[in-house]
Amino acid sequence: MHPETSITRKRIAFLASGRGSNFQAVIDAVAAGTIPATCTGLVTDNPRAYAIERAKSAGVPVTVVDYARFSSKAAYEEALLHAMRGCRADLFVLAGYMRILGPVIVHEFSGRMMNIHPALLPAFAGLHAQRQAVEYGVKVAGCTVHLVDEGLDTGPIVVQRCVPVLPDDDETTLADRILIEEHKALPLAVQLFCEERLDVDGRRVRVL
Repeated sequence: MHPETSITRKRIAFLASGRGSNFQAVIDAVAAGTIPATCTGLVTDNPRAYAIERAKSAGVPVTVVDYARFSSKAAYEEALLHAMRGCRADLFVLAGYMRILGPVIVHEFSGRMMNIHPALLPAFAGLHAQRQAVEYGVKVAGCTVHLVDEGLDTGPIVVQRCVPVLPDDDETTLADRILIEEHKALPLAVQLFCEERLDVDGRRVRVL
């Protein structure tokens, strides 16, 4: 029996800033029936994000909250919060959203936001994680899906996937290989949330 027969289908929405390949991976899994959910919206801070085209192709409503049009981060976040509330989502998926969310948004949606990061956290948080991994000389890298808190990539870890770092890797080749695993990890994490299979106890996330 598919879990969606015993639970209410979740409403999921997305924040993205760029090409949106992870966004595509999740909406493809929803369309395939792997994730028992309805996609209620994409909110982007970038009016030129390719994720917008992906959303339109999939019939997902788009709201653009253009960061460049606001005089302050506080004004931007007020508009972003309004847009997020309008999605009426059970879960927000940060799929390449390139801004740190402020405490008001984090608190309002606590436990209901996931982010994908191209490193095995807590190692190599922040920007250019793949470059950090290559420069540090690690032998294994990967990606992490975590719940969002007020820190920089510090929330409880939901899913991690690994890739080897090859001797001739550079930032680009490693990033390409990690991205393949991101496209598996993020849909899985969203699926587990939507199937109500995540038990969060402080920093520890147990899969039921």
